[in-house]
Amino acid sequence: MAGSTRLSIQLCTYNRAQLLERVLEACFDQAIPAESYEVVLVNDGSQDDTPAVIERARRIATCAFTVVTQPNGGLAKARNAGIERCTGERIAFIDDDVLPTPVFAAEHLKSDARHGDVVVRGAAINTASFDALPVPVWTPRNYSANWFWTTNVSVRRTRLDAVGGRFDESFSEYGWEDIELGLRLRAIGTKAVFNRFAVAFHYKPRPTGTNVEAMLRQVRAQARTAVRLERLHPSWRVTLAIGDTVPQRLLGATLRRSGLVGRLEKLVGRSSPGAKLSPVKLAAAHLLASAAYYDELERAKRA
Repeated sequence: MAGSTRLSIQLCTYNRAQLLERVLEACFDQAIPAESYEVVLVNDGSQDDTPAVIERARRIATCAFTVVTQPNGGLAKARNAGIERCTGERIAFIDDDVLPTPVFAAEHLKSDARHGDVVVRGAAINTASFDALPVPVWTPRNYSANWFWTTNVSVRRTRLDAVGGRFDESFSEYGWEDIELGLRLRAIGTKAVFNRFAVAFHYKPRPTGTNVEAMLRQVRAQARTAVRLERLHPSWRVTLAIGDTVPQRLLGATLRRSGLVGRLEKLVGRSSPGAKLSPVKLAAAHLLASAAYYDELERAKRA
């Protein structure tokens, strides 16, 4: 386990070579001594240029850099493979579309020194491009109610081990595996603090005419894993988190039965490939995503 390594930055990647290079460069550009932290990357079966990106990253790494390569198995399984290789006293989880600022590691460690054995929630600022970053100052506009969100969160290894030290690999599709781990941490009395200076930029491009379908596939997967989460942790907190309240279910039913979905599909479907969606088409895409989520949520609950 931990020796002199105070922090492990752990991330997983799948077919995100165009983002990963910048993310790794940022991970190596931290304002703490190089010997005090490490970067642990899991390549979860990428089929793009990720191996070449990793080889270039090895040549510029300023801290210990560990790479695990495995067949695609989903995020929970990949996270666990990364945890097994982490040696830090505290593990900071980010994603392959998250660009940490130079003070990211230092701020997570400052919170550890100030508050002790707690979950540290860092600040995530959404950006449509890594080439035109906003000012790295968190505002409530980027607030997230997620208690344990692996976009930017850290926890001591000993605290993680107290709840099994692993993500639940039954979450093999997109979504909720980090929330599930957070629920286990809360169940043993773990406290959390928010550090608005532990900033990372979260890549959130505007949907285009070519990726709306991918967005719909993702929200359907998220609905299926939401049902899994609710069955593992039945509580009002989970019900609210996954949107399984009566008003939200009624909204989903209204969208499905009104015939609006077909009209929304035609509206979004007329988009040029790769073109940014207009405000009207963007709103239509979000409504389609809501309809797809609640449609799949009901389907998964019946199954």
